[in-house]
Amino acid sequence: MKPPAASGVHLEDGSVVPGATEAARSGPEHATRPMNYDAVLLSGFGGPEGQDDVLPFLRNVTRGRGIPDERLEEVAHHYRQFGGVSPINEQNRQLKRALQDALSQAGLDLPVYWGNRNWAPYLDEALAQAARDGVRTMIAIPTSAYSSYSSCRQYREDWADALEATGLQRTLQIDKVRQFFSHPGFIQPFIDGVREGVAEAVKEGHEFSRIEVLFSTHSIPTDDAARSGAGLFADVDGGGYAAQHLAVAEDVIAKAAPGISWQLVYQSRSGPPSQPWLEPDINDALEALQGRTAVLIVPVGFISDHMEVMWDLDTEARETAGRLGLWVTRTPAPGTNPDFVQALVDLVQERCSGRPAQQRANATNIGPWFDVCRPGCCENPRLGFKPAIAGLQP
Repeated sequence: MKPPAASGVHLEDGSVVPGATEAARSGPEHATRPMNYDAVLLSGFGGPEGQDDVLPFLRNVTRGRGIPDERLEEVAHHYRQFGGVSPINEQNRQLKRALQDALSQAGLDLPVYWGNRNWAPYLDEALAQAARDGVRTMIAIPTSAYSSYSSCRQYREDWADALEATGLQRTLQIDKVRQFFSHPGFIQPFIDGVREGVAEAVKEGHEFSRIEVLFSTHSIPTDDAARSGAGLFADVDGGGYAAQHLAVAEDVIAKAAPGISWQLVYQSRSGPPSQPWLEPDINDALEALQGRTAVLIVPVGFISDHMEVMWDLDTEARETAGRLGLWVTRTPAPGTNPDFVQALVDLVQERCSGRPAQQRANATNIGPWFDVCRPGCCENPRLGFKPAIAGLQP
């Protein structure tokens, strides 16, 4: 089961979670000390793999929020419609294999361990196995590209939880790669998808000027968005989370379809109606379109075509577009696209070699992002303080 929240940490001035290497516990944004890591930790969200898994999985996801099973069943039917199986675990198995092969081809003798935050194989299981194998330092890759509580800091908290649950706080160290939204290898699959999608729409008889590109990502509470990105985007509606997505979308459009109409939209809202979340929802954006005959949906916030892509985009958004008489297609997420897999290898290589920030691959006007998260970045005061690798200060 999912490890409980970490508690055995002394909250002293200047103390840090004894989980990251000395080079990445604090200090400058970019770590430039060459590191000899023993292994890679691929960290996923996790998903059910059968009908009996669905409710326990959703309880893990919402732990501590007091959500009754009746409300969880409102989400469970998304999974039940697909036999209770989320594709995310199999997608991560494929990514693990592709990453292991690419690391070997690059001459990096680093085994890849895979652990999920919310379903088996859990993070504590992965860390315990790594420790038994003699691993002492790991470089972690969260399967999320952007900065926010749920897409960055919560991974860091769960690593701290798993280290405490296994008793490995002082014998196993975990660093993380930077948030990789701006890496060219992450963006290239979206460029290819938009280029091909626009060409398909034109071939189907839709004028370029009547095509709308909708870049879709997971909505988050506006308060969380405001705290994302280390407070560097206070002038951007949606904070660093929105700014990073917009930067990626601008690069994609500039390279794939200059001059086409586009917008950033959101999906998968799950909070109470009284809590403001980022908008517009993709279905509302579709309803508001004027003078468009074709829509290209780009899941820019996701690395694989998992349940939220399949349900919110391939099911609900397609139904909305169909009702409105709009031709619609969706581009694939990066998945195991070779450009994306090579990008992950490059993220590991830059930390192994201590590559300076100015020499790192970067395709947007934001980045390359930080190796060492800044104090206050992506904190979530609603859930209370939780230790995170690295650093105690939220």
